[in-house]
Amino acid sequence: MKICDFSRSFVTFRRDWAARPGITQSQPSPYDLNSARIQLECRCEVTDLRGGSPVEYVLGASCKSERVGVPEGIWMDPNADFAPVFSREDFLLMKSWDRNDKGVMLYPPSLGVQPERHVGRVADAYEGLRIDVRLVEGRALETAEEIVRATPENRPLVARTEFGEEAGYRVVLEYPVKTMNGNERDWIYQTDTGPVILPDLSRPYDTFIERFRMAFAAFNAPDWAEFIVQVPTLLAEGISVNHYSETRRLKTKNTLIEIV
Repeated sequence: MKICDFSRSFVTFRRDWAARPGITQSQPSPYDLNSARIQLECRCEVTDLRGGSPVEYVLGASCKSERVGVPEGIWMDPNADFAPVFSREDFLLMKSWDRNDKGVMLYPPSLGVQPERHVGRVADAYEGLRIDVRLVEGRALETAEEIVRATPENRPLVARTEFGEEAGYRVVLEYPVKTMNGNERDWIYQTDTGPVILPDLSRPYDTFIERFRMAFAAFNAPDWAEFIVQVPTLLAEGISVNHYSETRRLKTKNTLIEIV
């Protein structure tokens, strides 16, 4: 079977401010051209069971808001955590500052306040986008004993989690297993890994990409998984931050695959 080798899979977006004004940045760029290559954290394939072809979404690794190529002062102030989600048509840029609703303006300020969840069309924001998924051979681990034995041998593992048919979708998440628990006396395993992108299938949205939030995934059985989801989390009256604080348990089909 084929599986994603996340260590060699990337999304690359290209910006050319000489060709078109930017619509997603909060400060002017010191140069008018930049291509950003970001390693993948999660791959999600979604099929609408009412019709249509599968759509691939990818989550890029988190980074920090920066000014590229400057002699000093690389980190923007205020600084944000930044995590992008892309399909080949749409984007979702998730930014988190030290608190929500901070009011950081886009550049130029005439564009208004920068959204913490900025959704748009790739063609409107970027000169180019590449999603490079490296597929390699994998072997499904069929039993808990196989999974536990693979763990101390440091075999690279990828999880595949499938769900959503009761809501009219087939969602397939693939993600590298970064943390794995194993018990060779009772043959117990448990993943604890992420981030992944988890879609909200409970209500309608204008575009599918808006459904995604970052989450961590855990399971120790083939037919269910628990997620802890990053959501606005209240600290005090009128003050919230984005934090992994909402748990969701889903009926799933889980497969653990070793890269061979």
